[in-house]
Amino acid sequence: MRRVAVLGATGSIGASALDVIARHPDRLQASVLAAGRNVDALLELCARHAPAHAVIADEARFDALKSGLAAAGLSTQPHAGMAAIDALVAGDTCDTVVAAIVGAAGLDSTLAAARAGRRIALANKESLVLAGSLVMAAARESGAAIVPVDSEHNAIFQCLPPQDGRAARDIRGLRRLVLTASGGPFRGRTRESLRDVTPAQAVAHPRWSMGPKISVDSATLMNKGLEVIEAHHLFGVAPGAIDVVVHPQSLVHSLVEFVDGSTLAQLGLPDMRTALAVGLGWPERLESGVAGLDLVRQGGRLDFEAPDLDAFPCLRLAFDALRAGGTAPAVLNAANEVAVDAFLSGRIGFLDIPALVEDALAALPAAEAGLDALREADGRARAHVTFAIGRRA
Repeated sequence: MRRVAVLGATGSIGASALDVIARHPDRLQASVLAAGRNVDALLELCARHAPAHAVIADEARFDALKSGLAAAGLSTQPHAGMAAIDALVAGDTCDTVVAAIVGAAGLDSTLAAARAGRRIALANKESLVLAGSLVMAAARESGAAIVPVDSEHNAIFQCLPPQDGRAARDIRGLRRLVLTASGGPFRGRTRESLRDVTPAQAVAHPRWSMGPKISVDSATLMNKGLEVIEAHHLFGVAPGAIDVVVHPQSLVHSLVEFVDGSTLAQLGLPDMRTALAVGLGWPERLESGVAGLDLVRQGGRLDFEAPDLDAFPCLRLAFDALRAGGTAPAVLNAANEVAVDAFLSGRIGFLDIPALVEDALAALPAAEAGLDALREADGRARAHVTFAIGRRA
């Protein structure tokens, strides 16, 4: 029985992971459920999945969690705080961690899982953007198996051969990785036409059901930029060997090109349960609840186009940060998180997001990337962008 800690259990990825887990009660068990501050949703999940442990990150909500579990007659043990999440994933409560906490907040738990040698079904791309070298080094040292469950990286994982049967992929003979992007809700629009778009329009993704932050990142193409940085760390591929193409049908999730001219692609319906089933079941295949792909029924065509870096400069900024190295990706990620939050709350416009990120990258040059330096760069970038937003207001 594989015991699974689902971090970010009340989000869309958490819901998909729990759906896959529930389909295999003889093989998978949700032993830990962790959420940010939505106690009611967490209690509902506890009643349905009966985990041994439940954690609410917001410590002020602990009493509500504890009393709610008691009132429901559940034996689930309550916990609160980010440190409790780290301790549980590093303890004997689980052997697999679905890392789906959104943003830089997910770094510590991902690091804890990597250091403890867990299998990590990794959905928190910001962990690798912020501290990819450190996370991957911790996984190598402990023997942790990282199976990415972003659809793009999971596709690459499936297309690349394993190294001696391990989760690490063999990139000998690789020429380039090609990540696909849906293009988001504003594909085909000019930069000027994006000036007045609203948060409601930005979160209305045409293909995927995601949280507001990730949806805005998809609309700006920053999500794809973060995925480029993540791919660099996951697969050890140089920035110049990673490309992005826009594929509006979202059926081809990524492509891998080899030096002999062969290109392998992974296709499937746009449903996160496929990638999560790979992450939870690898090296075996598990039923995910996702139907097979009927290309004729899907319209019989697959379209591809180059991304528009003038209208969506966040993708270019991510490549710039990756090439700069050091603390630059941490600055990029932190600046973007603050800017997206300000956009969602109506304090800045859509085009202010890349402008603020670019300003932060220029103001905070890349430095050597130890963990303390990365945390400092993260904090400085957040302060810089917060101050800049205040000045704009």
